[in-house]
Order: sequence, then structure tokens, then C-alpha cells
Amino acid sequence: MQMIETEARMPTLRRVRAARRVFQRRERRALFYRAATELLALIRRGPSSVTVAEALAVLLQTWNSAAYQYDHAEREHLRRITRLLTAHAAVLNAFTERALETLGEGDIAAIVKLFNDFDLAVGPVGAAKCLHLLAPRFFPLWDRAIACAYRVRLKHRGENADRYIHFMQMCRTQVQRLGGERRMGQNVLKALDEYNYCVFTKRWM
Repeated sequence: MQMIETEARMPTLRRVRAARRVFQRRERRALFYRAATELLALIRRGPSSVTVAEALAVLLQTWNSAAYQYDHAEREHLRRITRLLTAHAAVLNAFTERALETLGEGDIAAIVKLFNDFDLAVGPVGAAKCLHLLAPRFFPLWDRAIACAYRVRLKHRGENADRYIHFMQMCRTQVQRLGGERRMGQNVLKALDEYNYCVFTKRWM
């Protein structure tokens, strides 16, 4: 059983590509990831009536629609995210174009502060979603089932940065073993999330 679990956490390129096909066929919410990504790209190209916080909320609302059933909850979430984007603008800009393979010890302190602040505002799963959308080649995605499968069980809000960094390090190893971005393509972390989602969250594979 231990060997099977370890192999599942270190997938082959063939398995990752197979998971992408399964994900595209079965996951109906995939559209919202593309929509949020496109909105952020548009905002970065020039003036837009949509804010970065609103673009992030497109994905967050599909993850936990119950949290947004009341207008005041949505407005408060947007205010929190807006404040975080302002407070961490310089750090986020530094990570935007980086690849996870470049993660080093010198990044840890900044990531701890960044992740814990987002975690307090939108929870550990929402924090990973926000950070991934803002720096899609650097910050991996997870959910509670995936975190559990990687043996980094989530704690209370604001206490998960060390677990997320450990998860980042494991994802970096996965990327390296799979041949890096050059072999896999640019959306490596999204492909790995689709694999994890299909295998550990939905049990489709």
C-alpha cells in the first residue's frame, strides 16, 4: 500500500496526460478557471472595469458557492482580497513570472507571510487558488482531499503556510521528475492539479 501511495504522488507524464483527458471530459467547472485566467490577462493588458479581486472571485465562487449566497459576504470577501493585493503587491509581482522550479530557501519567509494572510481571509484552499491565478507557474493548487493525500492535513486558518510550502516542495520534485516545463508545457501546475483532482479528490482514476 505504501508503494502504491508513493507512486500515485509521483505520477508519470503518461498518467498526467491521461488525467487531463479525464478532467476535460468530466469536470464541468473547468470553464471558470479559464474565465478567471482570461480576465486577469485582460486586466494586466490595460484598463478594465473588472478588478483583480473580482477576477479571483470568479474561481472562488465556484469552489464554495455557499459562502457567496449573501451579497454582504461577497462584498466582504472582495474587500479582504483587495486589501491583501495592495499589501502584498511587491511580493506578488516578484512571483508572477517565476516557475516553481526556481523556489529557494530565500523565498520561504515571504511565502509564509503571503499564504497565511490569504489563508486568514479565504481559507487554505482559497488562498492556493488566489495565489495560483496570480502566479500560475509558481504556486500550485490543492484542496483538502489532495492535501490529505500528500500527508499535509490542513489546520485552522492562518496556520497552514508550512504545510503549503512542503506541498510546493513536493510539487517541485514532481515537475523535475517529469522533465520540467520544457517537456510538459507551460501549464505544468494546472496539469498536476488536474491529475491530483482526478486521482485523490474525485477518484476518477
